Amino acid sequence: MNLDALSYPFPSKRTVVFAKNGMVATSQYLAAQSGLDILKAGGNAIDAAIAAAACLTVVEPSSNGIGGDAFSLVWVKGNLYGLNSSGPSPQSISLKAVRRQGFKEMPSYGFTPVTVPGVPAAWAELSARFGRLPLSEVLKPAIFHAQAGYPVSPIVSNNWALAFKNYSKVLKGKEFASWFFTFAPLGRAPHAGEIVQLLDHAATLQEIGDTKGESFYRGPLAEKICQFSQSFGGYLQADDLAAYKAEWVQPIKVAYRDYEVWEIPPNGHGLVALMALNILNGLQLKEQNPIDAYHKQIEAIKIAFADGQKYIADPKNMTVRVSDLLSESYSLERRKLIGDAAILPEAGRPDSGGTVYLATADKEGNMVSYIQSNYMGFGSGLVVPGTGISLHNRGKNFSLDPFHMNRLEAGKKPYHTIIPGFLTKDNKALGPFGVMGAFMQPQGHVQLLVNMIDYNLNPQAALDAPRWQWKEGKSIELEPGFPMYMAEALMQKGHIVNLSLETGSFGRGQVIIRQENGTFAGGTEGRADSAIAAW
Repeated sequence: MNLDALSYPFPSKRTVVFAKNGMVATSQYLAAQSGLDILKAGGNAIDAAIAAAACLTVVEPSSNGIGGDAFSLVWVKGNLYGLNSSGPSPQSISLKAVRRQGFKEMPSYGFTPVTVPGVPAAWAELSARFGRLPLSEVLKPAIFHAQAGYPVSPIVSNNWALAFKNYSKVLKGKEFASWFFTFAPLGRAPHAGEIVQLLDHAATLQEIGDTKGESFYRGPLAEKICQFSQSFGGYLQADDLAAYKAEWVQPIKVAYRDYEVWEIPPNGHGLVALMALNILNGLQLKEQNPIDAYHKQIEAIKIAFADGQKYIADPKNMTVRVSDLLSESYSLERRKLIGDAAILPEAGRPDSGGTVYLATADKEGNMVSYIQSNYMGFGSGLVVPGTGISLHNRGKNFSLDPFHMNRLEAGKKPYHTIIPGFLTKDNKALGPFGVMGAFMQPQGHVQLLVNMIDYNLNPQAALDAPRWQWKEGKSIELEPGFPMYMAEALMQKGHIVNLSLETGSFGRGQVIIRQENGTFAGGTEGRADSAIAAW
C-alpha cells in the first residue's frame, strides 16, 4: 500500500488518557513505551524518565542527542527538586578569539558554539539520587532500539529531511562528514516507516550505563570527544569535560490564581514564563472575550521576554536578582504597560522598584518533568566519529556584545531555552508539564496554563488549542486553525499578524495531572509523534 504518513486531510480528536499505576508522556511512542517497560520492571518515575530520555536520543535524533543538555524538576516524597544539567563554554574560548575568527555573532554550526554536554551527567545524577534500578538496566530499551533498528515515525522523518536539506547546504568542512555518515548513510534522510539502526549509539549508551556516565567525562568517550575537537581546532578540551558536574538547584515559582507554577532558575528562561504569569495574575482573561485574552497574553509575553533577554545569563554573572524580577511591585509596574493596543517591548529596571520534553509519574507519587535538547534540531552538525554523539550548539545563544550580561566568556553557561515546568496547589503535587520549542517554550507554558487554569480545559484539550507565537516587535504568528476573525481583531489592536502554514514551530507539549483520587490524567501533543503509555 502506498500510504503518505504526513497527509491528514480530515480533522481528528485525541482524548485525555487516564491511568492508575503509572504514566509516561513523550513526543515519540517508542520512547513512551520504553519508559513504561521500566516502570513495569520495578523502576520508578525517575527511572522511567531516564529510559524515555535515552530512547529519544535514538528514535528522535532530529530533536535531541547524547551530546546535548538537560533540565529536570523531580517531585519525590512531598518535595520538588531541580536539576540543571547544562554545560558551560570551554575554558579556552573567549569573545576576542571568536571575533578574530571573523564572527560578528555566535555561529550556529561547527565547534565554536559547542559547550560541555550535560545529558549523560543528568541521567547519572538522577539515577544515583532517586533511581531504583541500575543505570545500565534503565538504558536497555534505548540500546535495544538502536541495535535492532526501529521504524522512523512521521514527524521525525519530516524534521530529519529538513535537517538533511539544510546541512547539505551549510556544512562543508571535513569535520561534518561523520554527521552524514551517521544520520544519512544512504545519501538522504530516512523515510517514515523505514528501519534505521544506530549501532554507534548503542555502544555509547552501553558504555554510559556501565560506567554511570563516567566514560563520557573522564574516560574513553571523553578521549574520543576531545581528540575530535583537537583535530579540527575546537575549543572543547579534556579538562572541560573532567570538571563538569550536573547541578542541583532550588526551583523558582510564582502563584498564579490558586496554583503554584514552578520553573528552573536561570540560566534557563523559565523565568520569562513566570514573569508573564505574574503580569497576567492581575488581569482578567474572560473566555467570552477571547480577543482581549489573547491580546493580554501576547503583551505579557513580550514584556517578560524584553526583561529576560536583557537580564538572564549564567546566575554567577547576573546583576539583577530573580526575586526582583518576580516581585509584585515590579509586576505591577510592568502590568501597567498593557493597554488596548500592541506595544514595542523594552526591558524595565527591576533594581529600581530542535528539544524533547517528557513527563512521568508512578503510583508512589513520584513525578518527573524532564527536557533535553541539542538545540536547532541536530545541533552543531558535528558527530564524534564512531560514537553517535551529536554535539549541541548551545553556545549559539551567547552574545558577542562585550557589555551584554549574556556575553561569551570562558567557563560560562549561556542563556538557555529548554525549561521543564511543574504545577502544585496547596503544597501538593498536581504534576509535570512542558512545551518544547526554543523561544516558543515560555509562550507555550503560559498558553497551556491559561487553558487549564483560567478556562478549565483538560490536559489534552489545553494542548490541542490553537497557539500564537510572538516573534519580535509587534509581530506574531498564528498557527493553522486559528480563527480568521480573531486574526483580524488582533490586527486592529496593532499586532502585525502572520498566518503560518505549519505547526512545527509552535511547540510540542506533554502534561500529567494527578487527580484527587490518585489517578493520573495525561495529555500529549498532536503536533508530534507523541504518545502516552499508561498502566
